Amino acid sequence: MNEEIREERPAEELTDLGLPELLLLDRTKELGEKDVLYHFALEELLCRHVGEGGAPLCHLWRHPKGFVMGLRDSRLPGAAEASAWLEGEGYSAVVRNSGGAAVPLDPGVVNVSLILPKRRAGEIDFRDDFERMYLLLAETLKETGYRVEKGEILGAYCPGDFDLSIGGRKFCGIAQRRQAHAYVVQAFVIVEGSGTEMARLARGFYDRAAAGREGLGHPEVTEGSMASLQELTGLGAGEPAGRGAERFTEAVKRVVRARQTPEGMAAAAARFRLPEAADVREMAAELRRRYGIAQ
Repeated sequence: MNEEIREERPAEELTDLGLPELLLLDRTKELGEKDVLYHFALEELLCRHVGEGGAPLCHLWRHPKGFVMGLRDSRLPGAAEASAWLEGEGYSAVVRNSGGAAVPLDPGVVNVSLILPKRRAGEIDFRDDFERMYLLLAETLKETGYRVEKGEILGAYCPGDFDLSIGGRKFCGIAQRRQAHAYVVQAFVIVEGSGTEMARLARGFYDRAAAGREGLGHPEVTEGSMASLQELTGLGAGEPAGRGAERFTEAVKRVVRARQTPEGMAAAAARFRLPEAADVREMAAELRRRYGIAQ
């Protein structure tokens, strides 16, 4: 453990990381699903359910080998060719319906999603929702002894104001999907592996998707911009592959559980419903039709 350098946050800032009724849905060990869009389709259905009065959730998941494009990425002139290249390399390449840009996924990446009801119908508070995720992850990583910074990292993939970084290298990006009565805040966290290799893959995609054109507004990815928590903090270093992801997942769950209440859990369990796999696949097909790569 390194010397503590993270600034302490006032306790009141941490009280609303999750609701007392926030349920944990841990699917990080379910790595048999090949279609990466399945996870987004599941969250689309879960978000609808939360908007109808269902229990709020913290959804944790991983994927064996995926590449998730943003809507703007899918409209680049060579996006179809770049997607075919990724598929040829064994990646499940899809377009998501949330914000943000392209993100590579492998078992070393833990995805954290907060699926919550809107506070009031029609209310929009994007930054507050991003802040909630930032506080959750900063508290999760408090035990590493490193300060988690937020702010765009030049050269990172999926760039934004809520890039999360340590020592100037990004390990996490945050996006959002809003429905009429609920929303999902999604974070990808590079826990294990090489951030440089992930950045190299994203840059390879953009090199092909841009088709040699300039000024298209896509991220200019540089290899030194990204790093995993394993590289930055030593999380899981020297242990079998997957152990760092397990440790990180358990740390997230500890933070959430500290804010749950018995009464909240009883009420949430009575309102929870997990969609059937057939319904999720139907939604995945719908998302693929609606948000497929522009030809």
